[in-house]
Amino acid sequence: MGKLLEITNLKTYFKTREGWVHAVDGVSFGINEGEKLGVVGESGCGKSVTALSIMRLIPHPPGETLDGSILFGGQDLLELPESAMRKVRGKQIGMIFQDPLTSLNPVLTIGAQITESLKLHMGFTTQQANRRAAELLREVGIPEAERRFNSYPHQFSGGMRQRVMIAIALACRPQLIIADEPTTALDVTVQAQILELINAIGTEYNSAVMLITHDLGVVAGMTDRVIVMYAGHVVEMAPTDELFANPRHPYTLGLLASVPRLDEARQEELTPIEGAPPDLLHPPEGCPFAPRCLFVTNQCKAPPPLRAVGNNHVTACWYDINEPAEQQRVAARREARARRLAKLDATAQALVASSSDGQSSPNPDEQTAAN
Repeated sequence: MGKLLEITNLKTYFKTREGWVHAVDGVSFGINEGEKLGVVGESGCGKSVTALSIMRLIPHPPGETLDGSILFGGQDLLELPESAMRKVRGKQIGMIFQDPLTSLNPVLTIGAQITESLKLHMGFTTQQANRRAAELLREVGIPEAERRFNSYPHQFSGGMRQRVMIAIALACRPQLIIADEPTTALDVTVQAQILELINAIGTEYNSAVMLITHDLGVVAGMTDRVIVMYAGHVVEMAPTDELFANPRHPYTLGLLASVPRLDEARQEELTPIEGAPPDLLHPPEGCPFAPRCLFVTNQCKAPPPLRAVGNNHVTACWYDINEPAEQQRVAARREARARRLAKLDATAQALVASSSDGQSSPNPDEQTAAN
């Protein structure tokens, strides 16, 4: 497979009164033709901003792409004039947005919104575009496509609106489909249907898919490769099976440890990632995960580069977290932290108990007056 998209040192910031928010800070990765790539990370890590940067849809102001390149089909999308970029959006790169209710135009029919790109990019006549739009509605599982063609977005359920968004994204058979958390606010059954639809159509059209999600289970089931993002950085990148079997960054390890497993007996409580993500107005100088990391040392004051740790597997960590010495050091820190928490818990319980005793004991003056 050839390289379809190549992003190098992408930096997208947002200007505020307090300063620049480093939403995406030096991100580099590629997508191959026909590949299904998953992008995971907690809210605010830069996943959606990366996708919007690819599409050149960052609102300016306050957003601005300050550095980097996005090579697609041999051309840098950041260097294209807006007129040329409009020919890329929809035709060569399609995007499925998070919330179809706000992404679809409420005053235009579903049919008008699907046929727009067909007429603009493919040169279809109205009759050809209408026929193709009805075919797309059937492909994405909307019944009575010809009748629903003239319906408005508010007349569809959330799952149906998301199917319409998929139809719009696929209308011109793009080489790359960006799905930005396409199952947000949908119930579990509909989520599964939408994801199966994206997977099947991507395979049928031989389109590459960039799937942005919080759900590690989704990534495990339908992607070839995974990128883990944290605080505007790529911290780990590996083939999907390799990442789940052999995570090599403390943040990835923490994400996997905090997810319940259904394929094994539950032995102990889930382990949360303590702390909070850094303030991207004032990002840390070294490793962005250092304040929350159990493996942290003084070396983490310097930003770690992405280094190879296996076949197509890279991580941004100074240490091999699978080394026995590192595991022992972390185990000792966990035990010390557990002892501190147990001590704090005992102190809190003692304070509650003493407070309860004080409230239940009668006041001596009140007791004398009563006698």
